[in-house]
Amino acid sequence: MSETMPPTRPGPNLSRIATSLGVSVATVSNALSGKGRVSEQLAERIKEHAAELGYVPSQAGRALRTGRSGVIGLVLPDIANPLFPKLAQAIEFAASAAGYGVLIADSRGDVATQTEAINRLIERGVEGLVIVPRRATRISAAACPVAVIDTGSTPGNTVAADHMQGGWAIANHLAELGHRRVLIIGNNPGSNVQNDRAGGVRSGLRPGMSSATLWIETLERQGGSGCSLGLAEKVREGYTAFAALSDLQALRALTELQRDGIDVPSMASVTGFDDLIWSPVVTPSLTTVAMDMHTIAEIAISSLLQTIQTRGSREGVPVTSETDRVPMQLIVRQSSGPADPTRIS
Repeated sequence: MSETMPPTRPGPNLSRIATSLGVSVATVSNALSGKGRVSEQLAERIKEHAAELGYVPSQAGRALRTGRSGVIGLVLPDIANPLFPKLAQAIEFAASAAGYGVLIADSRGDVATQTEAINRLIERGVEGLVIVPRRATRISAAACPVAVIDTGSTPGNTVAADHMQGGWAIANHLAELGHRRVLIIGNNPGSNVQNDRAGGVRSGLRPGMSSATLWIETLERQGGSGCSLGLAEKVREGYTAFAALSDLQALRALTELQRDGIDVPSMASVTGFDDLIWSPVVTPSLTTVAMDMHTIAEIAISSLLQTIQTRGSREGVPVTSETDRVPMQLIVRQSSGPADPTRIS
C-alpha cells in the first residue's frame, strides 16, 4: 500500500504561534478553524502571523477535531497492468482538487487479498473507498461508502467507461473497412468488462458479418502459458480482423501474426482497448478505444464525497451517480485497414 499525499512540511505548531502572540493554544486553534469566540481582529492577526511563520495545519489534528481524516482509499486489481496507474493518477488528481489525499492498495487479482486491502484501508481511517474490483466479484458491504469502477453490468457499479459502446465502435470501424469475419480475442470469460466489450463488438456487426471468440486463459489451460493462439490458421480460414479486448492482448496478436508472416494491416487488421502508453509507438501503431479517465475519476470522487457528506463516513453504503457510463473514444491508427477482397469469404 502506498500513500500519494506529499509529506507535511516542517513548520511551527500551535504552541509556538500562541507563545509568540501571548495568547492560548485554544485561541489560536479556534481562530485558525473559524470556531469558538475569537474576535475578528484577533483572528485575523493570528492567521497573518501563522502565514508568516509558514504554519501548515496538521492532518492528524484536523482528524481529531472533525472526526474526518481527509483521506480516501483506492483498491486496484493489478498495479502491474499499465492501465491502472493511469486510473490511479486520475483519481489522485480529482481527490486532490477536492482537498483529499489517497491511499492505494493492490488486490493482486485475489479475492481474499482484495478483502484484506479493504479492511486495512478502513482501519487506517479512510472516509470512503474507490474500488476497481477483481474480475467477476461483487464488493460486499464495507464500513464506509464505496464507489465501484467496473462496468455497467456489474451490480453496484458507480461509474465506468461504456465498454459495450466501445466494442460497438470497434465493430462499426471494421465494418466500414469491409471486414466480414472477426475474431474477438479476450483473456478470461469471467471478466465483466471483457464480456461487455465482446458483447459490444457483436452488437455492432452488420448483416453479412460474423464473429467467433477466443479466450486466451482457456486456450492456455491446454497449451500452456504463452502458447500460440493459432492466428495464422485463422487468417487461412478467412478471418481478416482480430478485435482484442485489451491492448495487451492486441500486442500479443500483433506479434504472433507478424512472426508468422501475416502483414498487418494488409492481410489482417488488429484492434485493441484502453490506449495504453505504448499503443501509439508499436509498429504498426495500434487502433484502439480509449477511456476518458479524468471524467470517470471526477464522477467517482464527486459522487463518493457527496455520499460521505450526506450519509457520513462510518456507514457502508453503495455510491451512485447520475452518469454511470462514460463514452469511449475510437482512435484509428495503422493496425487496421481495408479488408483484402481476395481473403473475404
